[in-house]
Amino acid sequence: SPPEEVEDASEPTKRDRSHLENTLKLNEEKPADDVSGVLQRLRKIYHSSIKPLEHSYRYNELRQHEITDGEITSKPMVLFLGPWSVGKSSMINYLLGLDNTPYQLYTGAEPTTSEFTVIMHGPKLKTIEGIVMAADSARSFSPLEKFGQNFLEKLIGIEVPHKLLERVTFVDTPGIIENRKQQERGYPFNDVCQWFIDRADLIFVVFDPTKLDVGLELEMLFRQLKGRESQIRIILNKADSLATQELMRVYGALFWSLAPLINVTEPPRVYVSSFWPHDYNPETHRDLFLKEEISLLEDLNQVIENRMENKIAFIRQHAIRVRIHALLVDRYLQTYKDKMTFFSDGELVFRDIVEDPDRFFIFKSILAKTNVSKFDLPNREAYKDFFGINPITSFKLLSQQCSYMGGCFLEKIEKAITRELPDLLGSIGLGKKPNVLSCDVTGCGETPKNRYRKP
Repeated sequence: SPPEEVEDASEPTKRDRSHLENTLKLNEEKPADDVSGVLQRLRKIYHSSIKPLEHSYRYNELRQHEITDGEITSKPMVLFLGPWSVGKSSMINYLLGLDNTPYQLYTGAEPTTSEFTVIMHGPKLKTIEGIVMAADSARSFSPLEKFGQNFLEKLIGIEVPHKLLERVTFVDTPGIIENRKQQERGYPFNDVCQWFIDRADLIFVVFDPTKLDVGLELEMLFRQLKGRESQIRIILNKADSLATQELMRVYGALFWSLAPLINVTEPPRVYVSSFWPHDYNPETHRDLFLKEEISLLEDLNQVIENRMENKIAFIRQHAIRVRIHALLVDRYLQTYKDKMTFFSDGELVFRDIVEDPDRFFIFKSILAKTNVSKFDLPNREAYKDFFGINPITSFKLLSQQCSYMGGCFLEKIEKAITRELPDLLGSIGLGKKPNVLSCDVTGCGETPKNRYRKP
């Protein structure tokens, strides 16, 4: 009857949250598995076997990616991306149960989040200025200083005493505004997004089915997500605001518009649900939405459970890139030394090599080495810029980077890649029981696969 409807409109019914607590294991009082020993060993391997070579060949100048101790010990990071007003902040409020508490993030129809907001664990509610976060080297955010003071004013940290945040950190981003307002932001928005994308363990790209518009800014974003496909989850949020037939059309349209942007054999998983505390609209697919939500929570839980494996794999991947960079610089330097005669002009000789490295088989000779994939080779153009800043004469050959006590840099990094890091990975797997997921909970949808764990 109409009077009841009016009452409903003023106070929508809230959804049961028990599935959230069960799937994310928020009520379990089990002690967090002690990973400090593994982290110490990981730091030691990084500092003794990887960093010396990274430093010696200025890898940071090529990739702009220096790994800090804060990054090695940081929790898994979940990044929320997407156009404005699709429900990113509401989703974080919902997952953490922050609605109607002093902790909740602002939400609304207008673009409300103009900052990069990092939601992390703390003993009591506290807001931290970006400038303070960047100055604290124990946190993993100190490298953000390079984006300038304008950006740091748009970075904010919120500490919340919540069980889930003991194991994971959320990052809410400003919505992508589809009208080329890039320049007006006053800081390099795409570069900042890239920094977070490179470090995220899970990337939720959120869409609103009622205003699906894939414009230039979103295309740019998907270009930045290349190579991170296994971390991406696409969320079609507010799904209960459409009738079933309309929702299916939107689902098709979303895939159609994203297909050219994500060209991988396995498309990213799309979750269709409504991530906020209010009950689903009547006459929509409640069961489907709930199953989808539980699948997404399991995905999140898997990332938390596998954080150490992912961290070791990340450091190992970094070491492989550092090694290839060192081999390349060494090869450029060897070629330069071979071409130089007493009467040559060093700059001209080197310009020849940098302009056409293929004539001197620089990249080919690296591929002939063991364990080098052509897919890991950096771009030739990148080395023109790199040597523009770092003269070739400022480097030493790999054969000269050895000491009687410390051994050779190259041997140490190779030992880390082939033996030490895989051994460390093996030592974690021993104490873990495999997760058994029951079909009642998941509907036997696909359970997230861990890319790093050995079968």
